[in-house]
Amino acid sequence: MDEQFLLKRITVNPEIFGGKPIIRGRRMAVEHILGMLAAGDTVEDILDGYPWLETEDIRACLVYARRMVGHERIEVLPKVETV
Repeated sequence: MDEQFLLKRITVNPEIFGGKPIIRGRRMAVEHILGMLAAGDTVEDILDGYPWLETEDIRACLVYARRMVGHERIEVLPKVETV
């Protein structure tokens, strides 16, 4: 499935979660899905817990995150030695 098509599943509504990116206009923030994945939940775990979600919704969250991170600039800070 094309990334642009997947990204259409991610929407923003200023009246839901203060305008954070959400999935298909529902009260499920992209960051919540990413947090569950980071905590070790599997796609199957998430789909079992939220039956209205679809696999493509989770893929859309990952595409969204990759695109957001791709625009960040990361600087390596020098190591500070403590006395």
